[in-house]
Amino acid sequence: MKKNMLSIVVFVLAFCTFGTAAAAENGVLVACFSWSGNTMTVAKTVTEALGAELFEIKTATPYTDNYDAVLDVAKAEQNRKARPELATHVENMAQYNTVFIGYPCWWGTMPMAVFTFLEEYDFSGKRVIPFVTHGGSGFGRSLNDLKRTLPDAKIETKGLSLYGKSVSSAHSQVIQWLDRLGFTVKK
Repeated sequence: MKKNMLSIVVFVLAFCTFGTAAAAENGVLVACFSWSGNTMTVAKTVTEALGAELFEIKTATPYTDNYDAVLDVAKAEQNRKARPELATHVENMAQYNTVFIGYPCWWGTMPMAVFTFLEEYDFSGKRVIPFVTHGGSGFGRSLNDLKRTLPDAKIETKGLSLYGKSVSSAHSQVIQWLDRLGFTVKK
């Protein structure tokens, strides 16, 4: 009886380990830095549509709520090539093969906190799919910066760029974009 129980336990553990490995092999993470909430709205749509995991990139020192002041801080960080300390960290980045990365376009590129996030992990061989919210600049130079920062990743060039004020009505646009990328969207 003990031998049979031991065999069952070993089988169950092996099955669970295999199941976890298989799930991790196809893992999708949606990592997002959002100041105003626009980028988070898009991130939540992607997360829900794909059944993915959502990760919010947060800085140890939060940014001000004042728009003009945050632009000044963003410009100063960019000029210093600052890497703001993060308050949040992905526990096991290795389990994700695909990482959506969402951010607002600040001064023509990603916020410096996004650079901190990208430099914290090994993205080698991962499919990285960017989406951006903006006030008129689109991706700016952020796609080139993304490629320079993650030279060993597979950067998707068909990212999604949404004007910040249109995010609340962009659900179907996000779903169509995911479909064009070849994802099966949950109904």
